[in-house]
Amino acid sequence: MIHTHTHTRRLALAAALLALPVLASAQEASPPLGGPLVPGVCMLSRDAVFTNAKVGQSANTQLQKLAQDGQASIEAERSRLAPEMERLGLRADIDPAKLSDAQKAGLQKLQALQQKAATLGQSIEAARGRAIADISRQAQPLIAQAYTRHACGLLLERGTVLGGNLGNDLTAEVVTALDAKVTTVQVSLGAPGK
Repeated sequence: MIHTHTHTRRLALAAALLALPVLASAQEASPPLGGPLVPGVCMLSRDAVFTNAKVGQSANTQLQKLAQDGQASIEAERSRLAPEMERLGLRADIDPAKLSDAQKAGLQKLQALQQKAATLGQSIEAARGRAIADISRQAQPLIAQAYTRHACGLLLERGTVLGGNLGNDLTAEVVTALDAKVTTVQVSLGAPGK
């Protein structure tokens, strides 16, 4: 009896999984949720502002370049170390107690390179955070102006809205205003002001 019940549940689960693409396509074909415009309720997608504004695109391009340059530097060092590591016979499964002095020195070089790569990743993430903060500071007064202009009483993150009338979406307006105000921001791996 238990075996039959389990088998029946498995068949039901398999049938449900097979129906998912049909349900998904049926949902895609259904009309979007609409409804009346709710006065005072506005939306904004901060991600879309950062992605679509020229200043966000500039920051993203600079961050990609920093990451590519850093990765190229790490790879060049790794390539220079590879013959030495091979000559020393260093492997991940080697017993540290059996390492020669030369192997220990080689392992330290490898660990230093790994630390350099980790530090580079942290530096790029910090630069990204500083760029987002800078763009946010520049966008905030523009968001406030759009908020006031539309007589908003509540501003929601657009990504959390499941449906409804998106007539009070401030995103495009803020992107346009931000593009008129600034098109680039300086992105560097150093601390602010460096």
